[in-house]
Amino acid sequence: MDQAPVNPERLHSSYAGRWVALVRGRVIAQGGTPEQALRASQSSRYKEKPEIIFMPLPFSFSPLIDKIKDALPADQEIYLVGGAVRDLLTSRLAPDFDFALPSNGISVARKVANSLGAAFMPLDDERDTGRVILTDQDGKRIFLDFATYRGTNLEEDLRARDFTINAIAYNLRDNTIIDPMDGANDIHAKVIRACSPTSLSDDPVRILRGVRQAAAFGFKIEKNTRELMKQAVSQIEHISPERLRDEIFKILNGPKASTSIRALEMLGALSHFMPELLAMKGVEQSPPHVYDVWTHTLAVLDHLDQVISGLRVGYDAEKTNDMFTGLLGLRLGRFRQQIGDHFAVPLNVDRSHRSLLFFAALYHDVCKPETKTIDETGRIRFFDHDVKGAEAAAQRAQAFNLSNDEIERLHAIIKHHMRIHSFASRMEFDKQTPSRKAIYRFFRDSGRAGIDLILLGLADLRATRANELTIETWTAYLDLARILLENYWERPEEVVAPPRLLDGYELMKELNLRPGPVVGQLLESIRENQAAGKIENREQALLFAREELAKIA
Repeated sequence: MDQAPVNPERLHSSYAGRWVALVRGRVIAQGGTPEQALRASQSSRYKEKPEIIFMPLPFSFSPLIDKIKDALPADQEIYLVGGAVRDLLTSRLAPDFDFALPSNGISVARKVANSLGAAFMPLDDERDTGRVILTDQDGKRIFLDFATYRGTNLEEDLRARDFTINAIAYNLRDNTIIDPMDGANDIHAKVIRACSPTSLSDDPVRILRGVRQAAAFGFKIEKNTRELMKQAVSQIEHISPERLRDEIFKILNGPKASTSIRALEMLGALSHFMPELLAMKGVEQSPPHVYDVWTHTLAVLDHLDQVISGLRVGYDAEKTNDMFTGLLGLRLGRFRQQIGDHFAVPLNVDRSHRSLLFFAALYHDVCKPETKTIDETGRIRFFDHDVKGAEAAAQRAQAFNLSNDEIERLHAIIKHHMRIHSFASRMEFDKQTPSRKAIYRFFRDSGRAGIDLILLGLADLRATRANELTIETWTAYLDLARILLENYWERPEEVVAPPRLLDGYELMKELNLRPGPVVGQLLESIRENQAAGKIENREQALLFAREELAKIA
């Protein structure tokens, strides 16, 4: 006599998230879908009629999923797919949600948007895909995409996706998992595997996505998938600049950015969308540099991540094994909240401030190869590499269709990145701290990019000297950073942005001047001397202006 059906909760945890075939209360086969479990059971127990059930997982979903369910008819077939399911299986919080359904993707998205009081936009008429845009309490946008199946059914849709770890679906109606490609096993094995031999050639931007996800999750790209990437890499040129940009900025915003960039270089991908970076490979530098320009650049990405992490709110400087990071926190730790607030304000809602700074770090020395010279002593120099590099980075940013604000910030960071080193050198060797006027000019020229320049300067130093960096030099840089940050955040009206004592109209009236460049020059000279503490009121400003005008006449 057959045993009573077993309680799925009592079965071995190794079956969790799988479909199993039960005969007389015993598991005889399993699979990622009900069909797979049935076929597997029939191959060994073809005379039996098994019961196919799903072994549940301890899901913990965002309350948003329940709201979406409530917005739809009870008989609506709909699945959560892709990264959100992958993140669920790895106990991560998904930033966005993709849904697959048999038809009416745009109309379903519109219904959900209306129910949630959210924004709606048709995303792809050809694929019948609609997007719902929510804004959370922090101002961050959450995207809910609703798309019809790619293919005639859900399994065809999943098999047409990029990697097996992203080819898993969650049925919102009965809380089951559909996993025809055994993506859950690859998640457990920490492997990135292409869904099919044409996965990468079908959409070459997946090469960048695979590299990014490998770094983000600490996974390895399976050997055959790496070969498929190399075979498809030349087709990257046919991908739109915007899609490439979005993947690059996600890479730069994630963990191990340098590892991802190096992987793209080894795959031959960089030559198809950022070829100017490759010129840095093998370009030697004189001491105190210990690396060539390319290796140095990748090291800057690593150290920039350490610097930003070491100054984040809640970081415990006493727990680090790195002495330099410990000193960083002790000297600059009081600015953690301000630095966090600085990065919390993006220049574009679709890209983080942090990723833009990392893009600047990637390009800060891009023109060293073309500006390389060797003087009579044999020392290698790179005159004007900062100015030319700023232009080269801006050109790439324009090709990627970054916003004007992003391009302006990027240009300022790269153009002025050597000023931090000049300040620190005078502090270390001449014991000369930057004057109030020098600090004013630094922030006048860089604006909010000045904070980025300070952080990049610290990372640049560590990547320059590596294990040869001394405590004395590091301390000089930290002291400089402290002075600049103190003035920017704690004494802004005294030094960084002194209040205007006169406007152009008043100056012209008092000095009987006509409109022209002299007016602007006098106003700027007044502000510089305010910052230096030499002018404190309107009368002093007018007296100074008259004296300056007499020198010109």
